[in-house]
Amino acid sequence: MKFVAMLVLALMPFRIATAPYTFVFPRDHGAHPEYRSEWWYFTGHLHARDGRRFGFELTIFRVGLRPGFMPHVSGTSQWHGSEVYPAHFAITDASDKTFVHAEHFVRDALELGGASTSTLDVHAGDWSSRGLDPIRLRAVSAANAIDLALRADKPPAINGERGVSRKGSCASCASHYYSITRLATSGTLVAGGVRYAVDGDSWMDHEYGSDELQADQRGWDWYALQLADGRELMLYVLRRKDGGISPQSSGSLVARDGRVRHLREADFQTRALDQWKSPATGAVYPSGWNVRVPSEGLDVTIAPVLRDQELLDQQLGIAYWEGDCDLTGTDRSHPVTGAAYVELTGYAGVLTF
Repeated sequence: MKFVAMLVLALMPFRIATAPYTFVFPRDHGAHPEYRSEWWYFTGHLHARDGRRFGFELTIFRVGLRPGFMPHVSGTSQWHGSEVYPAHFAITDASDKTFVHAEHFVRDALELGGASTSTLDVHAGDWSSRGLDPIRLRAVSAANAIDLALRADKPPAINGERGVSRKGSCASCASHYYSITRLATSGTLVAGGVRYAVDGDSWMDHEYGSDELQADQRGWDWYALQLADGRELMLYVLRRKDGGISPQSSGSLVARDGRVRHLREADFQTRALDQWKSPATGAVYPSGWNVRVPSEGLDVTIAPVLRDQELLDQQLGIAYWEGDCDLTGTDRSHPVTGAAYVELTGYAGVLTF
Protein backbone atom coordinates (compact mmCIF):
# COMPACT_ATOMS: atom_id res chain seq x y z
CA MET A 1 0.00 0.00 0.00
CA LYS A 2 2.88 2.35 0.77
CA PHE A 3 4.34 1.72 -2.70
CA VAL A 4 0.97 2.36 -4.35
CA ALA A 5 0.59 5.62 -2.42
CA MET A 6 4.08 6.72 -3.49
CA LEU A 7 3.35 5.83 -7.14
CA VAL A 8 0.08 7.75 -7.18
CA LEU A 9 1.81 10.80 -5.66
CA ALA A 10 4.60 10.63 -8.25
CA LEU A 11 2.13 10.52 -11.15
CA MET A 12 -0.05 13.38 -9.97
CA PRO A 13 0.29 16.53 -12.08
CA PHE A 14 1.33 19.82 -10.57
CA ARG A 15 -1.44 22.36 -10.07
CA ILE A 16 -1.49 25.41 -12.34
CA ALA A 17 -2.29 28.96 -11.30
CA THR A 18 -5.85 29.79 -12.34
CA ALA A 19 -8.29 32.60 -11.61
CA PRO A 20 -10.09 33.47 -9.51
CA TYR A 21 -7.71 33.00 -6.60
CA THR A 22 -8.14 34.59 -3.19
CA PHE A 23 -5.06 34.93 -1.03
CA VAL A 24 -5.49 33.98 2.61
CA PHE A 25 -2.86 35.16 5.07
CA PRO A 26 -0.89 34.00 6.98
CA ARG A 27 -1.45 30.67 5.22
CA ASP A 28 -0.30 31.90 1.79
CA HIS A 29 2.99 33.18 3.21
CA GLY A 30 3.86 29.48 3.51
CA ALA A 31 4.77 26.84 0.94
CA HIS A 32 2.48 25.48 -1.78
CA PRO A 33 3.85 22.02 -2.62
CA GLU A 34 1.05 21.38 -5.13
CA TYR A 35 2.82 23.87 -7.46
CA ARG A 36 6.12 23.07 -9.17
CA SER A 37 8.09 26.24 -8.37
CA GLU A 38 8.01 28.88 -5.67
CA TRP A 39 10.27 31.55 -4.30
CA TRP A 40 10.55 33.87 -1.33
CA TYR A 41 12.57 36.87 -2.40
CA PHE A 42 13.93 39.69 -0.25
CA THR A 43 15.94 42.74 -1.28
CA GLY A 44 16.74 45.85 0.69
CA HIS A 45 18.45 49.21 0.83
CA LEU A 46 20.33 49.66 4.11
CA HIS A 47 22.45 52.35 5.74
CA ALA A 48 25.00 52.06 8.54
CA ARG A 49 25.45 54.68 11.24
CA ASP A 50 28.67 55.89 9.60
CA GLY A 51 26.79 56.61 6.36
CA ARG A 52 27.82 53.51 4.43
CA ARG A 53 25.17 52.15 2.08
CA PHE A 54 24.44 48.51 1.37
CA GLY A 55 22.04 46.52 -0.75
CA PHE A 56 21.20 42.90 -0.04
CA GLU A 57 19.36 40.00 -1.64
CA LEU A 58 18.24 36.75 -0.04
CA THR A 59 16.11 34.44 -2.19
CA ILE A 60 15.05 30.90 -1.31
CA PHE A 61 13.54 28.83 -4.10
CA ARG A 62 11.45 25.69 -3.75
CA VAL A 63 11.36 23.36 -6.78
CA GLY A 64 9.05 20.36 -6.64
CA LEU A 65 10.21 17.02 -8.01
CA ARG A 66 6.69 15.67 -7.53
CA PRO A 67 3.51 17.33 -6.27
CA GLY A 68 3.01 17.48 -2.52
CA PHE A 69 5.33 16.68 0.33
CA MET A 70 6.46 13.05 0.25
CA PRO A 71 6.70 11.55 3.75
CA HIS A 72 9.62 9.27 4.43
CA VAL A 73 8.76 5.58 4.04
CA SER A 74 10.34 3.15 6.47
CA GLY A 75 13.05 1.05 4.85
CA THR A 76 13.89 3.56 2.11
CA SER A 77 16.85 5.93 1.92
CA GLN A 78 16.77 8.96 4.20
CA TRP A 79 17.86 10.96 1.15
CA HIS A 80 14.59 10.44 -0.70
CA GLY A 81 12.64 13.64 -1.03
CA SER A 82 10.15 15.55 -3.10
CA GLU A 83 11.74 19.01 -3.32
CA VAL A 84 15.01 20.91 -3.70
CA TYR A 85 15.81 24.34 -2.27
CA PRO A 86 18.29 26.49 -4.19
CA ALA A 87 19.06 29.83 -2.53
CA HIS A 88 21.00 33.00 -3.39
CA PHE A 89 22.54 35.56 -1.06
CA ALA A 90 24.26 38.79 -2.13
CA ILE A 91 25.54 42.02 -0.61
CA THR A 92 26.31 45.22 -2.52
CA ASP A 93 28.66 47.62 -0.74
CA ALA A 94 27.95 50.91 -2.48
CA SER A 95 30.70 52.70 -0.55
CA ASP A 96 33.49 50.26 -1.37
CA LYS A 97 32.02 49.42 -4.81
CA THR A 98 32.10 45.69 -4.12
CA PHE A 99 29.57 42.93 -4.78
CA VAL A 100 29.69 39.47 -3.21
CA HIS A 101 27.31 36.57 -3.64
CA ALA A 102 26.91 32.92 -2.72
CA GLU A 103 24.52 30.06 -3.37
CA HIS A 104 23.08 27.07 -1.52
CA PHE A 105 21.51 23.99 -3.06
CA VAL A 106 19.89 21.52 -0.70
CA ARG A 107 17.09 18.98 -0.79
CA ASP A 108 14.29 18.58 1.71
CA ALA A 109 15.66 15.23 2.87
CA LEU A 110 17.06 15.18 6.41
CA GLU A 111 15.46 18.64 6.84
CA LEU A 112 18.33 20.30 4.99
CA GLY A 113 15.74 22.52 3.33
CA GLY A 114 12.10 23.05 4.04
CA ALA A 115 9.14 25.37 4.36
CA SER A 116 6.04 25.52 6.49
CA THR A 117 2.72 25.28 4.63
CA SER A 118 0.97 27.62 7.06
CA THR A 119 3.28 30.54 7.75
CA LEU A 120 6.46 32.28 6.59
CA ASP A 121 9.05 29.80 7.81
CA VAL A 122 11.49 28.66 5.12
CA HIS A 123 15.13 27.63 5.14
CA ALA A 124 17.86 26.34 2.85
CA GLY A 125 20.63 25.08 5.08
CA ASP A 126 21.33 27.80 7.64
CA TRP A 127 19.84 30.58 5.50
CA SER A 128 16.32 31.34 6.63
CA SER A 129 13.27 33.55 6.82
CA ARG A 130 11.17 33.02 9.93
CA GLY A 131 8.24 34.75 11.64
CA LEU A 132 5.92 37.52 10.52
CA ASP A 133 6.15 40.41 12.99
CA PRO A 134 9.01 40.75 12.56
CA ILE A 135 10.25 38.62 9.70
CA ARG A 136 13.74 37.47 10.69
CA LEU A 137 16.26 37.01 7.87
CA ARG A 138 19.55 35.23 8.54
CA ALA A 139 22.31 34.22 6.15
CA VAL A 140 26.07 33.72 6.53
CA SER A 141 28.64 33.12 3.80
CA ALA A 142 32.37 33.39 4.54
CA ALA A 143 32.99 36.96 5.79
CA ASN A 144 29.52 38.24 4.88
CA ALA A 145 26.23 37.91 6.73
CA ILE A 146 22.85 39.45 7.54
CA ASP A 147 20.72 39.20 10.67
CA LEU A 148 17.73 41.46 10.05
CA ALA A 149 14.26 42.15 11.42
CA LEU A 150 11.65 43.30 8.88
CA ARG A 151 8.29 44.84 9.82
CA ALA A 152 5.64 45.50 7.18
CA ASP A 153 4.48 49.11 6.78
CA LYS A 154 1.83 48.00 4.25
CA PRO A 155 -0.34 44.92 3.68
CA PRO A 156 0.55 42.46 0.90
CA ALA A 157 0.04 43.90 -2.58
CA ILE A 158 -1.64 41.36 -4.87
CA ASN A 159 -0.10 41.45 -8.35
CA GLY A 160 -1.97 40.64 -11.54
CA GLU A 161 -5.72 40.32 -11.95
CA ARG A 162 -8.17 38.13 -10.03
CA GLY A 163 -5.29 36.66 -8.05
CA VAL A 164 -3.26 35.58 -11.09
CA SER A 165 -0.17 37.08 -12.71
CA ARG A 166 -0.14 36.08 -16.39
CA LYS A 167 3.23 35.18 -17.95
CA GLY A 168 2.09 33.96 -21.38
CA SER A 169 -0.87 32.97 -23.53
CA CYS A 170 -1.05 29.30 -22.52
CA ALA A 171 -3.44 28.22 -19.77
CA SER A 172 -0.63 27.22 -17.40
CA CYS A 173 1.59 30.26 -18.03
CA ALA A 174 0.73 32.10 -14.83
CA SER A 175 1.54 32.38 -11.16
CA HIS A 176 0.05 33.57 -7.90
CA TYR A 177 2.17 36.53 -6.90
CA TYR A 178 2.12 39.11 -4.14
CA SER A 179 4.62 41.61 -2.76
CA ILE A 180 5.18 43.33 0.54
CA THR A 181 6.62 46.50 -0.90
CA ARG A 182 7.71 48.42 2.21
CA LEU A 183 9.35 46.62 5.13
CA ALA A 184 11.06 48.72 7.79
CA THR A 185 14.35 46.93 8.39
CA SER A 186 16.94 46.94 11.17
CA GLY A 187 19.67 44.64 12.40
CA THR A 188 23.25 43.80 11.54
CA LEU A 189 25.12 43.26 8.29
CA VAL A 190 28.64 41.87 7.98
CA ALA A 191 30.64 42.85 4.89
CA GLY A 192 34.21 41.67 4.48
CA GLY A 193 34.32 40.63 8.13
CA VAL A 194 33.23 44.05 9.44
CA ARG A 195 29.95 44.22 11.35
CA TYR A 196 27.59 47.17 10.90
CA ALA A 197 24.37 48.15 12.61
CA VAL A 198 21.99 48.98 9.75
CA ASP A 199 18.47 50.15 9.04
CA GLY A 200 16.46 50.92 5.94
CA ASP A 201 13.68 49.51 3.76
CA SER A 202 13.21 46.07 2.23
CA TRP A 203 10.92 44.44 -0.30
CA MET A 204 9.48 40.91 -0.32
CA ASP A 205 8.12 38.93 -3.27
CA HIS A 206 6.43 35.55 -2.95
CA GLU A 207 5.43 33.78 -6.12
CA TYR A 208 4.30 30.25 -6.95
CA GLY A 209 3.16 28.45 -10.10
CA SER A 210 4.00 25.50 -12.33
CA ASP A 211 4.73 26.71 -15.88
CA GLU A 212 5.51 30.41 -15.87
CA LEU A 213 7.45 30.89 -19.13
CA GLN A 214 6.85 29.73 -22.69
CA ALA A 215 9.41 28.34 -25.15
CA ASP A 216 9.42 31.58 -27.16
CA GLN A 217 10.35 33.70 -24.12
CA ARG A 218 13.95 34.45 -23.20
CA GLY A 219 13.65 35.99 -19.75
CA TRP A 220 12.44 39.03 -17.89
CA ASP A 221 13.42 42.48 -16.70
CA TRP A 222 11.92 43.07 -13.26
CA TYR A 223 11.83 46.41 -11.47
CA ALA A 224 11.00 47.14 -7.82
CA LEU A 225 10.90 50.88 -7.15
CA GLN A 226 10.46 52.42 -3.70
CA LEU A 227 9.70 56.12 -4.09
CA ALA A 228 10.63 58.52 -1.31
CA ASP A 229 7.03 59.82 -1.30
CA GLY A 230 5.77 56.46 0.03
CA ARG A 231 4.64 54.78 -3.20
CA GLU A 232 6.06 51.66 -4.82
CA LEU A 233 6.12 50.42 -8.40
CA MET A 234 6.67 46.86 -9.61
CA LEU A 235 7.12 46.14 -13.33
CA TYR A 236 7.51 42.73 -14.95
CA VAL A 237 8.74 42.97 -18.58
CA LEU A 238 8.75 39.55 -20.31
CA ARG A 239 11.15 39.40 -23.25
CA ARG A 240 10.62 37.17 -26.27
CA LYS A 241 13.39 35.47 -28.21
CA ASP A 242 12.47 37.46 -31.31
CA GLY A 243 13.29 40.70 -29.47
CA GLY A 244 9.72 41.67 -28.72
CA ILE A 245 7.85 42.04 -25.44
CA SER A 246 5.12 39.63 -24.39
CA PRO A 247 1.75 41.37 -24.04
CA GLN A 248 1.30 39.69 -20.67
CA SER A 249 4.00 41.95 -19.20
CA SER A 250 2.46 43.88 -16.34
CA GLY A 251 3.01 45.79 -13.13
CA SER A 252 1.54 47.17 -9.92
CA LEU A 253 1.50 50.69 -8.55
CA VAL A 254 1.09 50.69 -4.77
CA ALA A 255 -0.28 53.91 -3.28
CA ARG A 256 0.80 55.40 0.03
CA ASP A 257 -2.21 53.80 1.74
CA GLY A 258 -1.45 50.36 0.24
CA ARG A 259 -4.10 50.35 -2.49
CA VAL A 260 -2.91 48.55 -5.64
CA ARG A 261 -3.45 49.62 -9.23
CA HIS A 262 -2.81 46.92 -11.82
CA LEU A 263 -0.76 48.08 -14.83
CA ARG A 264 -1.01 46.39 -18.21
CA GLU A 265 1.82 46.35 -20.73
CA ALA A 266 0.41 49.41 -22.51
CA ASP A 267 0.34 51.44 -19.28
CA PHE A 268 4.11 51.82 -18.88
CA GLN A 269 7.34 52.07 -20.85
CA THR A 270 10.87 51.02 -20.00
CA ARG A 271 13.97 51.94 -22.01
CA ALA A 272 17.59 50.93 -21.50
CA LEU A 273 20.01 53.87 -21.38
CA ASP A 274 23.32 52.01 -21.47
CA GLN A 275 24.78 48.50 -21.41
CA TRP A 276 27.41 46.53 -19.52
CA LYS A 277 29.34 43.44 -20.63
CA SER A 278 30.12 40.89 -17.96
CA PRO A 279 33.80 39.92 -17.81
CA ALA A 280 32.75 36.60 -16.23
CA THR A 281 30.11 35.37 -18.70
CA GLY A 282 30.40 37.70 -21.69
CA ALA A 283 26.70 38.49 -21.36
CA VAL A 284 25.64 42.01 -22.32
CA TYR A 285 23.09 43.48 -19.92
CA PRO A 286 21.23 46.78 -20.09
CA SER A 287 22.58 49.15 -17.45
CA GLY A 288 20.48 52.16 -16.50
CA TRP A 289 16.84 52.65 -17.48
CA ASN A 290 14.15 55.20 -18.08
CA VAL A 291 10.76 54.16 -16.68
CA ARG A 292 7.54 56.01 -17.49
CA VAL A 293 3.95 55.59 -16.29
CA PRO A 294 2.22 58.33 -18.31
CA SER A 295 -1.14 58.17 -16.53
CA GLU A 296 0.63 58.87 -13.22
CA GLY A 297 2.98 61.48 -14.64
CA LEU A 298 5.93 59.38 -13.52
CA ASP A 299 9.16 59.70 -15.50
CA VAL A 300 12.21 58.34 -13.64
CA THR A 301 15.76 57.28 -14.33
CA ILE A 302 17.22 54.20 -12.62
CA ALA A 303 21.00 54.04 -12.20
CA PRO A 304 22.89 51.04 -10.75
CA VAL A 305 25.06 51.92 -7.77
CA LEU A 306 27.53 49.37 -9.19
CA ARG A 307 27.59 48.06 -12.75
CA ASP A 308 28.82 44.55 -11.86
CA GLN A 309 26.07 42.97 -9.77
CA GLU A 310 25.88 39.70 -11.69
CA LEU A 311 25.17 36.50 -9.76
CA LEU A 312 26.76 33.29 -11.00
CA ASP A 313 25.24 30.06 -9.70
CA GLN A 314 27.82 27.38 -10.39
CA GLN A 315 25.60 24.52 -9.22
CA LEU A 316 22.61 25.44 -11.38
CA GLY A 317 24.74 26.76 -14.25
CA ILE A 318 22.87 30.07 -14.52
CA ALA A 319 23.77 33.74 -14.35
CA TYR A 320 21.60 36.81 -13.93
CA TRP A 321 21.96 40.44 -12.90
CA GLU A 322 20.33 41.58 -9.67
CA GLY A 323 21.29 45.04 -8.51
CA ASP A 324 20.85 47.87 -6.05
CA CYS A 325 19.98 51.12 -7.85
CA ASP A 326 19.20 54.81 -7.32
CA LEU A 327 16.28 56.56 -8.93
CA THR A 328 15.57 60.19 -9.73
CA GLY A 329 13.00 61.88 -11.90
CA THR A 330 9.71 63.72 -11.91
CA ASP A 331 6.11 63.19 -10.93
CA ARG A 332 3.98 65.61 -12.95
CA SER A 333 6.96 67.99 -13.00
CA HIS A 334 7.66 67.58 -9.25
CA PRO A 335 11.04 66.05 -8.32
CA VAL A 336 10.95 62.44 -7.13
CA THR A 337 13.73 60.31 -5.65
CA GLY A 338 14.03 56.81 -4.26
CA ALA A 339 15.77 53.46 -4.57
CA ALA A 340 15.21 50.37 -6.70
CA TYR A 341 16.22 46.79 -7.28
CA VAL A 342 16.36 45.47 -10.83
CA GLU A 343 16.58 41.83 -11.94
CA LEU A 344 17.63 40.81 -15.46
CA THR A 345 17.38 37.16 -16.55
CA GLY A 346 18.02 35.37 -19.82
CA TYR A 347 20.90 37.56 -21.00
CA ALA A 348 23.49 34.87 -20.25
CA GLY A 349 21.32 32.10 -21.68
CA VAL A 350 17.73 31.01 -21.49
CA LEU A 351 16.54 30.75 -17.89
CA THR A 352 13.88 28.11 -17.23
CA PHE A 353 12.23 27.07 -13.98
